[in-house]
Amino acid sequence: MFSRQLLVNQIYQKKSFLCVGLDTDLTKIPKHLLSKPDPMFAFNKAIIDATKDYCVSYKINTAFFEAEGAKGWESMQKTFDYLPKDCLSIADAKRGDIGNTSNQYAKAFFETLNAHAVTLAPYMGNDSISPFFQYPGKWGIVLALTSNPGSADYEQQKIGEEFLYEKVIQNTCKIGSEQNLMFVVGATKPTDFVTIRKHAPNHFLLVPGIGAQGGSLKEVVKYGMNTDIGLLINASRSIIYASSGADFAQAAANEAQKLQTEMAGYLGK
Repeated sequence: MFSRQLLVNQIYQKKSFLCVGLDTDLTKIPKHLLSKPDPMFAFNKAIIDATKDYCVSYKINTAFFEAEGAKGWESMQKTFDYLPKDCLSIADAKRGDIGNTSNQYAKAFFETLNAHAVTLAPYMGNDSISPFFQYPGKWGIVLALTSNPGSADYEQQKIGEEFLYEKVIQNTCKIGSEQNLMFVVGATKPTDFVTIRKHAPNHFLLVPGIGAQGGSLKEVVKYGMNTDIGLLINASRSIIYASSGADFAQAAANEAQKLQTEMAGYLGK
């Protein structure tokens, strides 16, 4: 279990609202790790050890592990088990399906992997994601307005007077609360946070797009922060691939610390 209050406490204790994304690609990790018995876990372990003092969450992109078959799933399980207990663990899986299937997905991520949260694709409707909100102390993180260019294809289409992403936020708030529901909102669209906060003023937002995708932390804070901070800023490639050499972990720590230092200034405590 990982409560909202625990997350807020960690943010102020560490003076950070950083989420480190583990998009662990075997073609990008330092070559010297490939001789290890489990290269993916060896890389993740080193990154976690180097960055855990600067972040409050880790987001594991499950696709990179699933692509490696049974070995990859084993690496992912070991990574979830190794994550610091004071950090929110997110399975970035973007699941959502008919009820019986979603029941099994929820079991996989919340019971087998013991993740605290999972990202959800809501476009089959509330019944496709509601099973994820039946686990006390667990979080569903629903895609709202994403950072990719294709968000214009559906998310930013108008339905009547509102955008589809606004409808998603309004409808999803009927099955979750600020205690167990977050939304994914891309940092590349900072002024849209004003509209999003009209519909979800108190919810936490998971914000990708800082770093490699060019989003501005300053702008996201300006338009998106609420009284409990309400933001988890995800940075993946800019941190974990800061170096491809033997110093990769230290380079990751340096990048995470830079973001943490900037975040500390916005916290004002």
